Amino acid sequence: MTPVAEKRGADWLAHGGLRPTRQRLALAGLLVGDGEDRHVTAEGLYAAASSAGEKVSLATVYNTLRAFCEAGLMNEVVVDGSKSYFDTRMDDHPHFYWEDSATLTDAPKDELKITGLPAAPEGTEIARVDVVIRLRRR
Repeated sequence: MTPVAEKRGADWLAHGGLRPTRQRLALAGLLVGDGEDRHVTAEGLYAAASSAGEKVSLATVYNTLRAFCEAGLMNEVVVDGSKSYFDTRMDDHPHFYWEDSATLTDAPKDELKITGLPAAPEGTEIARVDVVIRLRRR
């Protein structure tokens, strides 16, 4: 990992108030080290870490992604009951889910128009609205 990627990862962890353990630094560097936003699955990040020579278990990757979400560094986007993606882009935006390749990409935010939402039940507030548009090729 480059020094720039390491610094970006460390800064990202600090922004979330997370202790920079070896595993967190390695995974953070893979996620934000190049300055690009990305959508990853735990399995995909585990494979990237293994390819980079990082020794982390799949369970550690899952736990670390959950910690990143809880710290407000990324969001989990659930596509169906068994498939979650983790998104480093934190502004509200919709997603395309490509069924043929099982990938998630950002959809144009300015083209989405939500004209109304149901009222939240008493004592609650809407925290976030996730929009996932499923696509398949013809």
